[in-house]
Amino acid sequence: MSSALTPPSVREIADGYAFTGPALDLGAVLLDGTAYPDAQVRIPLGVLNRHGLVAGATGTGKTKTLQLIAEQLSAQGVPVFLADIKGDVSGVCAPGTPSERTAARAAEVGQPWTPQGCPTEFYALGGQGAGIPVRATVTSFGPLLLAKVLDLNETQESSLSLVFHYADRKGLELYDLKDLTAVIGHLTSPEGKEELKTIGGLSAATAGVILRALTVLENEGAGAFFGEPEYDTAELLRTAPDGRGVVSVLELPAVQDRPRLFSTFLMWLLADLYQELPEVGDPDKPKLVFFFDEAHLLFKGASKAFLEAITQTVRLIRSKGVGIFFVTQTPKDVPADVLAQLGNRVQHALRAFTPDDAKALKATVSTFPRSSYDLSAVLTSLGTGEAVVTVLSEKGAPTPVAATRLRAPQSLMGPVEAAALQAAVDASPLTARYRDAIDRESAYEKLTARADAARPEPVEPAREPEREPAPRREGREEREEAKGAGGLLGSLLSNPTVKSFARSAGRQLGQEISRSLFGTSRKRR
Repeated sequence: MSSALTPPSVREIADGYAFTGPALDLGAVLLDGTAYPDAQVRIPLGVLNRHGLVAGATGTGKTKTLQLIAEQLSAQGVPVFLADIKGDVSGVCAPGTPSERTAARAAEVGQPWTPQGCPTEFYALGGQGAGIPVRATVTSFGPLLLAKVLDLNETQESSLSLVFHYADRKGLELYDLKDLTAVIGHLTSPEGKEELKTIGGLSAATAGVILRALTVLENEGAGAFFGEPEYDTAELLRTAPDGRGVVSVLELPAVQDRPRLFSTFLMWLLADLYQELPEVGDPDKPKLVFFFDEAHLLFKGASKAFLEAITQTVRLIRSKGVGIFFVTQTPKDVPADVLAQLGNRVQHALRAFTPDDAKALKATVSTFPRSSYDLSAVLTSLGTGEAVVTVLSEKGAPTPVAATRLRAPQSLMGPVEAAALQAAVDASPLTARYRDAIDRESAYEKLTARADAARPEPVEPAREPEREPAPRREGREEREEAKGAGGLLGSLLSNPTVKSFARSAGRQLGQEISRSLFGTSRKRR
């Protein structure tokens, strides 16, 4: 459509998106059901680390929007992380299929559509499902995130933090769930209670709650997510040999019935990136753009400490060159302190069938800048693949609100065949590195060896029942002293396994693991 036929109000909106630097093309301005291809809506590449929100009701096209943004970021050399909840994002690795519908959409929005896939890596939590296994050690995961997975209250969360604190001080590595179970069991034993007196206490009731929650988690198969080899989040920052950014897709269909687990695991990935990446300020383009799908699951029921950690991570990770897009149904799913930091907005259609829907619609409208649109009417009348957009300009100011008909992704809009996905996983150089789980010596083995060494050696039944037991004990003590081993303590210290434990604990005593906002630990890379 020629610019002569473009209404002045549309041209005014388009002027707000006429950026001079590199940008992602979202689509064309939409007015009264008509798209104007000469009025393009775009996002500057340099502001994507200012974070964003993609929202809308189910079936309005949020997933295709993620795909559209991801493939353009990849083309600009920016790595992308996507969580594939339903299994329909895997098509990003394959060229799209030409069709009349796609051709019509491309013509409406002025898009030169060419089928093209992206360099892609597929991951799966703990290897459950198709993908390279992603694991984290319990120590690295930290007490705050684990408390969220276990659905603990704030008191129980504090007690779990105490357990981590003790394990850090004593050099007891928490690699998997059995390590954590062993430490809690030790701390509720008579010996452990004595050790705890210097740093606090752990009630038997609270320990029981935590142990039961760990058992449930283990029985659900989630134990596979914790262990080694631990995933190195630096893998998410890779580019392909041709310079395109690698799109990392975390396949989650096999664990979609455990939403609290996978949403918290996504937060661990972000927290680990924040912990490891250097400060870069405001780069010309982000190091990574991270799409956090089903974001409401992360915030639901979160403790005050957890929400504060999320807010601070979102605020600070921007200077590390990482952009985050939260993906959910309505902005009210995201806490106000987090929402205030999301400079780029793509809002798909909302429904207003119930009073609660009407409240959500009103709250959503109130979060947008003033505009000439009747946003309440527009947001309830948008079609699939249409959205209301406002982003930050190159100068950091909000752009005009623009109802937009979005472009069509150039990659396959749907899942790839299972055989093709598995072939991509098998061909990845990362598969050999992360495929097989390993079980090194850690807290479970150390505490088991310690208990075995402390257990008295079995004594042969006395041949003379009438002998008093006291002299036997004294005789044994004298024999131990004659050996110069100091009684039972000497027996313990002479045990090779206990010696190894003592050396390890001695080296790490007082050298508590450095932990981040979420209590996640700094890796030893």
